[in-house]
Amino acid sequence: MREVGRKQGTASPCAACKLLRRRCAQDCIFAPYFPADEPQKFANVHKVFGASNVSKLLQELPAHHRSDAVSSLVYEANARVRDPVYGCVGAISSLQNQIEALQTQLAIAQAEMVHLRMRHATYLAHLSPRSPMMVEMASTSTGTGIGSSSMLLPKQQLMKPDQHGPKPVFTLDMVMLDQTSFGEPPIWSC
Repeated sequence: MREVGRKQGTASPCAACKLLRRRCAQDCIFAPYFPADEPQKFANVHKVFGASNVSKLLQELPAHHRSDAVSSLVYEANARVRDPVYGCVGAISSLQNQIEALQTQLAIAQAEMVHLRMRHATYLAHLSPRSPMMVEMASTSTGTGIGSSSMLLPKQQLMKPDQHGPKPVFTLDMVMLDQTSFGEPPIWSC
């Protein structure tokens, strides 16, 4: 419809020609990308890049790439108007900082969840009055002797000497060093 109006001379000039105060020709390079109802779009692009540079750029590009180029120019120009020093890079940097902060918060939350799960598991282990081994012996016993329910032994006494019980999650193993080889007196002396 715009092209038909242009041929008859009744269409309004594009935003670029209106801002540059020139007659909008039928083959105007700006007309398809800077409509008359969006004057600020071209004003920012002109302020940052200049009309002649944009015109040269659009003429060098194939027609199917021009709309993408104009979108990029408009985005960068708007970013430069908001932040004249950094432009798009400032926005990208800000978003990267937000991502890093959120990743840190996520790692802290995940570590806290692991800690709480461990505490909960430890709490549940200490809560049970009878260990699974004691329950098994109580259920399989005939009611006399060591396995009777009235005479349950602690888990450590029921285990064979070569078996080791479950280790607590947060245990510290002490390592004994032979410090005599270092020529110093031993730290631990009995």
